[in-house]
Amino acid sequence: MVVRRAVLGAAHVDRAAAAAAEAGGMSEEFQRFITAYAWGGIWTRPGLDRRTRSFITLTALMARGHDEEFVMHVRAARTNGLSEAEIGELVLQCAIYLGVPDANHALRLVRSALAEGEA
Repeated sequence: MVVRRAVLGAAHVDRAAAAAAEAGGMSEEFQRFITAYAWGGIWTRPGLDRRTRSFITLTALMARGHDEEFVMHVRAARTNGLSEAEIGELVLQCAIYLGVPDANHALRLVRSALAEGEA
């Protein structure tokens, strides 16, 4: 939970936990699952730093078209030290391998996420 809060921000984690508690059942179980396995199991491994994990995560989310998660992880990537320019380079790199329409859409999401972060 410490890493999840550090990367995504306490406010996001608190909202997700509150929504899961309200929904109950599988939602709460899913929150426990992702906290344990994604944040406690993968994001804490010593083999890659958080910056690199953010690059990989953004690429995967962009490739799969998971817009909400992508926007959330753009903000997380900034927390993990990626510059706006590096995120732009990631989108350009992915444009070649994923396609220009996906990259164009992702770039709009990046601009939106970064504008929200500045506000």
